[in-house]
This record gives sequence, C-alpha cells and structure tokens, in this order.
Amino acid sequence: MFTKSNYLYWSMGVLFTALIAGIGFLLAMIPGLSMIGPLATAIIVAVFYRQFFGYPEKIRHGIQFSAKKLLRLAIILFGLKLNMNVIFQDGLPLLIRDVAVIIFSIGVTLLLAKLFRADYSLSLLLGVGTGVCGASAIAAVSPILKAKAEDTAISAGIISLVGTIFAIGYTLIRPVLPIDAATYGLWAGISLHEVAHVALAAAPAGEDGLAMALIGKLGRVLLLVPLSFLFIYIMRKKGNQDSSEKVAFPWFLLGFIATSLLGSYVLGVYIPINEAVLTFTSTATTFILTMAMVGLGLNVSLAALRSKALKPMLAMTITSLLLSGITLLIL
Repeated sequence: MFTKSNYLYWSMGVLFTALIAGIGFLLAMIPGLSMIGPLATAIIVAVFYRQFFGYPEKIRHGIQFSAKKLLRLAIILFGLKLNMNVIFQDGLPLLIRDVAVIIFSIGVTLLLAKLFRADYSLSLLLGVGTGVCGASAIAAVSPILKAKAEDTAISAGIISLVGTIFAIGYTLIRPVLPIDAATYGLWAGISLHEVAHVALAAAPAGEDGLAMALIGKLGRVLLLVPLSFLFIYIMRKKGNQDSSEKVAFPWFLLGFIATSLLGSYVLGVYIPINEAVLTFTSTATTFILTMAMVGLGLNVSLAALRSKALKPMLAMTITSLLLSGITLLIL
C-alpha cells in the first residue's frame, strides 16, 4: 500500500528516469551522438551514473515502474508506427524474405555464440534485435524470455550502437554499388537493425529508395507478433519440462496489434488526425521507451558488461555482416 512517503519516492524514481531520458535526447542533438540516437545515449548516461553514484535504492520502485510498465506502454504505442495497410498492399511478398532474415539472424547469432562460448541470453536478445527491429524487439521479447534487466539494457545499447555504424557504412558505400535506388532501399530495409537505422541509410537514395526501405522494414516489425507468440510457446513448453513456473501472457502484444490496426485503418481514415499529433505521438513513444531503457540501464554493471558482452557483440556483428552481404547478393 502506498503512503505519501512511498508515493513521493515512486514519483521521484519515474521523474529520475525522465530526467536522464531528457539528457539523452539533448545529447543526441550533438553532431556525432545524433547518429547513435537518444535511446543508446540515455542508456550510456544511466550506466555511467550507476558506476559512479550507485543504484538509487530509495527511488527503486519508481525506476522499476519505468523499466517494466512504461516499457510495455511504449511497445503498445509503437504499433501506431506500423502501417499494416502498406504491408498487405505492397509488401506482402517481402514477408517471405523477412521471415528468412529473422530465422537467419537468430540462428547464426546463436550458432556463433555457441562457438565463442558467449552468454546465451544476451546473444538471443541480440539475434532478435538484428532480425526484427532492434531495441524495440528486444524490449518486447525480454519479458517473455524472462531476460534480466541488465541483459536487456546491454543488448539495447549494443544494437543501437552497432546498427548506427552499419547505417553510416551503408550511406558511404551506396554511390559505388551497382544497384538502383529502389533496390538499395530494399536492401537497407531487410538487413539493417532498427527503423531509424533504415531511414538513416535509405534517405540519401531519395523517395523511391526510402519507400522501399520502410516497406521491407515494416514487414519485419509485423513479424514481431508471431515471433513473440512462438517464444511464448517455447517458454511454456520449457517451463513444463524444467519447473512449475508459468510464462505470463504478454497482454501488451494485443495492445500492439490494436494500435497497429487503429493507426492503419481508423486514424486518418474515419478519424481525422493532424500530422503534428502523429509526430508528437511518435516522439512521445520514443521518449517513453527511452525512460524504460534508463530504468534497465541503471541495473548494468560495467564489470559484467566487460565479461559478458564482448563475445555476444562479436557474434551479432559477424551475423550482421553476413546478413548484409547475403541479402545484397540475392536481391
């Protein structure tokens, strides 16, 4: 039961994650850091705060609220960014390729992780992030996989950083590639990590390239839902064999589907909506997700990062290189 004192500390915890998220957004405006983005920047700030000042125990409940409840809210709101109508009309054939990309990314990352004797949990999260939609996918499947908060934060930070490097690399080699703008955009859409990375890499290719890139990427985002339900099935089966622990149904995924349908077939069609409102909602979604990642980032120990993250990051980077090369060859 909440007392006035408890509520005060809870509020301070939520506001604390908002403060660091805001700092992340401001730092992301600096040239160079803008390529990394506010999410990864805020996670870095949170991690360094933990190392220098320790975990703020008094406001733990508020921080955990951001890390768990706001994380689910961000995933629900993220559905508004998914235009299912575009996918079903123009991008349905791409779903087969997108399925192959997800299977390849997860499978190869885990195979390399086994070869390198890397941490399994981190490697699985990075494989999902590489195959689907970066930090958002990691955030969505973490509760299902019962991943540690530390692993979730580390994975989100790695995927954002490596994905940004790849996106910049794409823009640098685009002029020398023997492919047209639309094909380049499709390549970026089916091989890069996050929607922001895809947009960053495809923008120089013009409207046609960017449109194809987003169609290819949105198909992978859509597949987050069936992938999550597959993980639910696997975890429940594993739970029945190994223990009596049950896997909670991720109701937030139904919210994700609902907002996807709402944004695709209702808003702007039956309910007029201003473009400024959509932009504000998109920014607010990113900010809420950043607050959640701050809450997770405060659980990260740099000692654990050094000992656990290098091998999974290497596995994920090699997988990303292979994915980029193979998808370019088969287009």
